[in-house]
Amino acid sequence: MSAPLTHQQPDPRLADSVFLKAARGETVPHTPVWYMRQAGRSLPEYLRVREGIGMLESCMDADLVTEITLQPVRRYGVDAAVFFSDIVLPLKAVGVDLDIKPGIGPVVANPVRTLADVAAIPDLTPEHVPFITEAVRRLAAELGGTPLLGFAGAPFTVASYLVEGGPSKEHARTKAMMFGAPDVWAALMEKIAGIAAAFLEVQVRAGASAVQLFDSWAGALTPADYAAHVQPHSARVLAAIGELGVPRIHFGVGTSNLLGLMGDAGADIVGVDWRTPLADAIGRVGGRAVQGNLDPTLVFAPTEVLLARAAEVIEAGRAAPGHIFNLGHGVIPSTDPGQLERLTEFVQTYVLD
Repeated sequence: MSAPLTHQQPDPRLADSVFLKAARGETVPHTPVWYMRQAGRSLPEYLRVREGIGMLESCMDADLVTEITLQPVRRYGVDAAVFFSDIVLPLKAVGVDLDIKPGIGPVVANPVRTLADVAAIPDLTPEHVPFITEAVRRLAAELGGTPLLGFAGAPFTVASYLVEGGPSKEHARTKAMMFGAPDVWAALMEKIAGIAAAFLEVQVRAGASAVQLFDSWAGALTPADYAAHVQPHSARVLAAIGELGVPRIHFGVGTSNLLGLMGDAGADIVGVDWRTPLADAIGRVGGRAVQGNLDPTLVFAPTEVLLARAAEVIEAGRAAPGHIFNLGHGVIPSTDPGQLERLTEFVQTYVLD
């Protein structure tokens, strides 16, 4: 990165944050809770402010980012705010021709095929994302003792969009490049790792207290292929942020067989999706803290069922050095916010002693 930003001084009230204490493996009065996509499509106030505004346009507007990030903190009283962004936003910021199509996802106009295509992608600097710096600084000031969680897509998932040209279930072109053009693949992963690290660094230096590296599609890989072709690049991102001294969460979907490797990539906390029993995950992540992992569909069950299953997750999490309660993936758009309010209150009042 050019011209690194000066670190914002953290709010002294963050010393009492249960989220940060749990992330560091310290004793907490209750299990901290936040939700992936908590500032997303289920909140009526979110839908109002996003009306008629595209996703990437929203992510590049400091006023909107600030408001959307704060909405679930106001409504639910969660123990951490997650920065409102998208995994392809850094690519858009450096000039890649892409858009997020409603009902489809990220669509790239000119998919990456060659080393020249990789070389044409600029590295990210703070000058590409002034709206990020502005929004994070505002949020850090507004949130006070509630930590802000920075966010970025992991190299494999971002690479899959660039290679496939859009979302894919099979990741056939991605794997074809990985196995058939390893020089292009390595260059692409190196490029994206640098962009992700720079994007997270901007957020941390502006005031984010922790980060999450989100690998949506890593579950498409075998452990051997992940270790050989992906883990070193995610490790580069996590190592760069580790130098800034903030907790690092690494989360993937369908990654039960990769949890140990994802922890070894440099995570302080390993996110666990809903498919893997939390007790099993704790045994796989090498003595690290864990995050998760209530099935997101349980919010549609009767409240007593939802809370009983949440209690099981909290109890399982007690075996880990630290546990942050979350759903095992993002909040489903049709979720009743009232159910998340009840769930949040339950987790925050569940007695750990």
